[in-house]
Amino acid sequence: MAAFLPDLAPWRSSRDFRLMWCAGLVTVFGSSLTTVALPLQIKELTGSTLAVGAIGVVQLVPLIVFGLYGGALADALDRRRVILWTEVALGLLSVLLLANTMLPDPAVWPLYAVAGLTSALTGLQRPALEALAARVVPHAQIPAAAALTALRWQLGAVAGPALAGVVITVAGLEWAYLLDAVTFAVSIALSFGLAPAPAAHDADRVSLRGIARGAQYAWSRKDLLGTYVVDIAATFFAFSMAVYPFLADALDVPWALGLMYAALPAGSLVVGLTSGWTSRVHRHGRAVVLAAIGCGLAMALAGLTDSIWLVLLGLMAAGACDAVSGIFRRAIWNQTVPPELRGRLAGIELVTYAGGPHLGQLRAGGMAAVTGVQAAVWGGGLLCVATVGLLALALPRLTTYDVRTDEHAVRVREQRRLEQEGQQEQEAV
Repeated sequence: MAAFLPDLAPWRSSRDFRLMWCAGLVTVFGSSLTTVALPLQIKELTGSTLAVGAIGVVQLVPLIVFGLYGGALADALDRRRVILWTEVALGLLSVLLLANTMLPDPAVWPLYAVAGLTSALTGLQRPALEALAARVVPHAQIPAAAALTALRWQLGAVAGPALAGVVITVAGLEWAYLLDAVTFAVSIALSFGLAPAPAAHDADRVSLRGIARGAQYAWSRKDLLGTYVVDIAATFFAFSMAVYPFLADALDVPWALGLMYAALPAGSLVVGLTSGWTSRVHRHGRAVVLAAIGCGLAMALAGLTDSIWLVLLGLMAAGACDAVSGIFRRAIWNQTVPPELRGRLAGIELVTYAGGPHLGQLRAGGMAAVTGVQAAVWGGGLLCVATVGLLALALPRLTTYDVRTDEHAVRVREQRRLEQEGQQEQEAV
């Protein structure tokens, strides 16, 4: 069993990683409260499904635009400062939601404004978080750090919404926003303990040219490009959360709708809790491809069966495969991307991470209207398998990637070794 338990080496070796992990866990729980409360409040104030659905559009565009800008920012400024100031701004937005809710007649427009601003700040912050995480742990421990980071999000995805439902039902929306603001205060206090992470003295300035340089680097690395397009294909074709309510009706199991939504993160959580084996895998690209194919096959199972238990099993398996793919995608990024470009590449990753699932919901809804609900689920799963297979054939550098011999991984590993030796010499002096 010890071989399957999460590898805690990053937690033991890096104080900054411990601080980031704890701060992130607190933030995930708090943000889950607002994630549930915000659309519920829009529903109560408007009674419109269209008004609730529009929040997705409001969030997507700022996330894409500011994700790319945030990547350039993370490479040009002290990443610790970027994380701190965006965390403070996010906490203030929670206070604004609380103030609006406390009014005798809460307004609707601040809810959309805060949703858009939150998405923009997340786009600015996440590349700095991703880039800093790769800097604070030893190179060999990056896959384990990726697994522990994924576990943090999985714990929040499973427990956070459940906690939000209880808080909102028992205490009301205002308490959800208040608790979210409190969690941001805790996260900010923890983040203050991080060591400074200044940019290199010759770092590119924040500019469109700098962003373009990051995109050119990603395009030149076909293994890296493969991680992006495989993730987009998997989430676009295999993720069908938009039709879950209709699938529950088709199977005559309305009571199982909540279980269907919880199945994907539950499968991911199982992987997170048994991720010790991931540190012993070296062909990360092949693992990404096989996991994405497994995700498609699992969704095909969920769509082809009339048994709710097999549906839930398929959704859990899809979530587990997506978690495996995510761990090894992040390992490739953080073990091979030069430190001076890591923020911009994290910004590109954020765009693919956000765009695929959102567009996938549009795909699932449109396909269900033409082919039926179950066909939209199993058809999307099979299209995922076929598309990922074709991408693997078209990008052989992804499937042949081996962290032990890849030239980019070797270069970054040597660079990290020299940096650590320099730090030890300075400490000795």
